[in-house]
Amino acid sequence: MTVESINFLQFQYVQEWSDEFLALFPHRFDYIWAPHPSPGVTVEWKTESRHPLSDRVIQQGSNLYGVRFGAQTNYCLIDIDAGSNYHPKRDPFAIARIAAALEPLGLVSYVACTSSYSSGLHLYFPFQQAQSSWQLAIAVACSLENAGFKLQPGQLETFPNPKPYATESSSSLFNAHRLPLQMGSYLLNQAGESVWSDAQSFISQWKLAQCHSDVDRQTLQQTLKQAKRKHFGISGRAEKFVNDLNAEIELGWTGAGQTNRLLGRITMRAYIFHHMLSGGEPLHGAALVSEIVATARSLPGYEDWCRHRHEIEHRAEEWARCIENSHYFQFGDQSQKPKLVTQNPELRAAIDQLPSWNQRQLSATRERIRSAIGDLLEQNSLPIKPTARFQALLKYGIGGASLYRHRDLWHPTHFGISASERESTQNTTDVLDVSVENPPHPPKIKLDRQLDCEATSNCLSPTSLLSNDGGKRLLANASNDPACTNTCANASNTSITAEAAPAGSNSLQAEIVRQALCSIQIGQNAFQDASHFAHRQYQHIKADTAQQRQKERMQRFLDSGDPILMAEARAWAQSNPDLQVQHPQ
Repeated sequence: MTVESINFLQFQYVQEWSDEFLALFPHRFDYIWAPHPSPGVTVEWKTESRHPLSDRVIQQGSNLYGVRFGAQTNYCLIDIDAGSNYHPKRDPFAIARIAAALEPLGLVSYVACTSSYSSGLHLYFPFQQAQSSWQLAIAVACSLENAGFKLQPGQLETFPNPKPYATESSSSLFNAHRLPLQMGSYLLNQAGESVWSDAQSFISQWKLAQCHSDVDRQTLQQTLKQAKRKHFGISGRAEKFVNDLNAEIELGWTGAGQTNRLLGRITMRAYIFHHMLSGGEPLHGAALVSEIVATARSLPGYEDWCRHRHEIEHRAEEWARCIENSHYFQFGDQSQKPKLVTQNPELRAAIDQLPSWNQRQLSATRERIRSAIGDLLEQNSLPIKPTARFQALLKYGIGGASLYRHRDLWHPTHFGISASERESTQNTTDVLDVSVENPPHPPKIKLDRQLDCEATSNCLSPTSLLSNDGGKRLLANASNDPACTNTCANASNTSITAEAAPAGSNSLQAEIVRQALCSIQIGQNAFQDASHFAHRQYQHIKADTAQQRQKERMQRFLDSGDPILMAEARAWAQSNPDLQVQHPQ
């Protein structure tokens, strides 16, 4: 017995394929309808979600009908109410300004008609290639707002409209508009006068306008990036978060060492907000990785400065895993619960092996020091003395504390010596050899009475980074230094018992200890003076560097062409008149 398989197709309305006019409006689900109103009475629209609107019902004409937009569309609509400030009765040039604002998107020509007896206007902008309704809605609204138009009911509305993202607890439909050429709807000529209208004349004007318009994808994407998010379902702190991410991402690479930071910001925006900014479902797994890679490769400076192009997919996968197992959640997720760590042992082990934040910061700091040393070596300008070398490295924006912590990368005494070798060298140093630059703590000494408090604290200070020659000069001049005289006098008048020397030591041993203490005191005083001077110099250099970086950043904002960034740069320039920036011509 043969069983025939039956394919159950999704229910569709009966289409009148010969009706080209109705074919212009193919999306018929969740349509609106209303009985024909009495003169002067407001139309009361209702939504029908149980079945789609069919051609035959529209042709019957027993009611007024309107349609919504699907995922893609071949047209957009501008609605100007009769009482709007943008109606030709109040502003005869408003429609021309609207058309000029949409022209950069590729929307060049339109079909104008009255919406009803109320004398409201509908401007249809058809185009050739179907576009995402979500993206087109945001781009059209942003273009009009940037031109100074206010989108609000009763004044100016756009279809498809920017709508909030749909969650499980709320529906999200595009607004519906009434179909043209129903009761009270007529085509307008170039003078804005109603003319006799039928479906064929409407189709002719539609096709003519469609031939002249084609949405430019590059301009569309650029407009999406500049859109003000508070109108599109994001507000408050989330809006600031999006704008901050855009400000960091869209400038792309401007130098070396920025890949890790940029990939992190790209990942956050793609994971948290992509479905809000571009429509569709939230991104996970391979889709998230693909978006991260595509965004990174499209940014300015990627080819010139990104040193991880050969492994960009691998780095994107690492960042995707990190954020999917972090406390971040995708915007619109009502649960807002931190994600549980995955139960996959292999994936957990891979995540545990990723460097921590402190490790990444440590690695970045050491890389900056290496880069600065390499730059000085290439310029043949690496100072020999440690103090001069310290001052030179401060000019690269590296903190003094970081230089002390990582002195094995730059200090002449430690440069190129392993940690074990340094430890061995320190262990073999004579504790009383005052000619060594980095002496360990002095031997345990019992004093009958305490020395000066300041001298005691200096003996416990960190090891000096001054040169060996400096230590020798200090010892040689110790007897002539006034600061040494007081210290030595105090030491000579003090009964000293040293653990390093046997009881009853002669005066020569006491003199050696006294000279050692005197030399340590002088060295510590000189070290403090050098440290204070270096700190002051570092603060001045740091302030100048930060000021110069901010000036360069504002200059990039002015050159970006982004109206939001340019406005921020102009405001900064007004508050800092002494730091002039070049305004674009």
